Amino acid sequence: MNTVQGVELSFAQLVERAAALAGRGRRALLGITGAPGAGKSTLAERLVAELGEETAVFVPMDGFHLANRELVLLDRLDRKGAHDTFDGWGYAALLRRLRDQRMRAERGDEGIIYAPQFRRDLEEPVGSAIPVRPEVPLVVTEGNYLLLDGAAWTHARETIDEVWFLAPDEGQRLAQLIARHVRFGRSPEEARARSLGSDQRNAELISATAGRADLVITLTDRLP
Repeated sequence: MNTVQGVELSFAQLVERAAALAGRGRRALLGITGAPGAGKSTLAERLVAELGEETAVFVPMDGFHLANRELVLLDRLDRKGAHDTFDGWGYAALLRRLRDQRMRAERGDEGIIYAPQFRRDLEEPVGSAIPVRPEVPLVVTEGNYLLLDGAAWTHARETIDEVWFLAPDEGQRLAQLIARHVRFGRSPEEARARSLGSDQRNAELISATAGRADLVITLTDRLP
């Protein structure tokens, strides 16, 4: 897989850009995508922490993993993480609801929205785990397939104000991915096989979508 070339930006510059989105006077959605192991979740979490809970909240796409029981029934458990192992339409519907939340809350038609969360220790999604208050101006979401063409993913993309594609050095990405698998219980051999197997197939599909991003990013510094 060819490494996607990105614009070199610092974390501080990304915080400034995210803050500008939050300051538009209406609910804004920022998406962060990239291949597995690119550091999407870490960047999203750090951005939200830097902006503060009054300004931003993190709602990852991973909360829409299909449950393992359903993946077994669909014969997709061995491909968990592929685009058809998510409830894409549920994710798109949540993004639309989040985008309209403040406006609906002002009419008395909406309150706190509770989004699902994926628990890596359980390898399952957990519903109603992330509260999103109407007054928070920025929702940061991240996931592999924010730029994928077709069906639910196109609807999801239309709801997001900006999508950033995170493109680290390919060797760095693979090292991060293998380390993550090990951290969550796989042996080094299993972690490497997964990273170079189904994860790599997903990575190639995802990297082909980078041209649709508003910004392709290579970070110039380590995240705080």
